[in-house]
Amino acid sequence: QVQLVESGGGLVQAGGSLRLSCAASGRFFISYAMGWFRQAPGKERTFVASINWSGEDTYYSDSVKGRFTISRDNAKSTVYLQMNTLKPEDTALYYCAARSGRGYSDLLNTYHYWGQGTQVTVSS
Repeated sequence: QVQLVESGGGLVQAGGSLRLSCAASGRFFISYAMGWFRQAPGKERTFVASINWSGEDTYYSDSVKGRFTISRDNAKSTVYLQMNTLKPEDTALYYCAARSGRGYSDLLNTYHYWGQGTQVTVSS
């Protein structure tokens, strides 16, 4: 069982930056690949970024590639999402998720554990 708690969301102007954190509790954090997803009001939850168990392999959606960076600190059982050059269309509730197995994935239904989400709002 893994529990995930996101933090770091907030209100920022377009062009600004935010860093999201996701702290995991439970055992064997390194057994899980991690991902970030987001959901805007009235829209489906979509993939943002994923990272494998070691942190060596990452994968991004086209909409955030080059602006967002996912990373993890296995010693702290924490995964991060550095978000730069934010745009109003990045406004959403951001979720952290964990999947059993060590490879990254952009498929929502392959993730077994989810956090409660942290709100990111980008003003124009």
